[in-house]
Amino acid sequence: MNAVQLILRAEQVALFVAGAVAYLALGGNWLLALPLLLAIDLSMVGYLAGPRVGAITYNLGHNLVVALAVAGVGWLTGIGWVQLLAALWVAHIGMDRSLGYGLKLPSDFRDTHLGRIGR
Repeated sequence: MNAVQLILRAEQVALFVAGAVAYLALGGNWLLALPLLLAIDLSMVGYLAGPRVGAITYNLGHNLVVALAVAGVGWLTGIGWVQLLAALWVAHIGMDRSLGYGLKLPSDFRDTHLGRIGR
């Protein structure tokens, strides 16, 4: 891993930590954190309809623009559960990206913007 890759990985870990800390600071139940954190991967269900649809649904669920827009809505409206959802959503994206899972290309689940995953 070169220096730039290390910096990018560290940024994603920081994103995960920031989302997790925000979730807990907003009063989120730590027992629910793990199942809710993993629930975002339900966006993979689109792959049942093929790689193109799967990439679209997965990318909607793993897109920082969408997650941060939800965070903004939660902040502007003061709706607590929306804020908690957004915090975990951001944490999930940081976790995935720090592990090398990126946005999906329509060719195959293993093809991501960070490169090919798996063997």
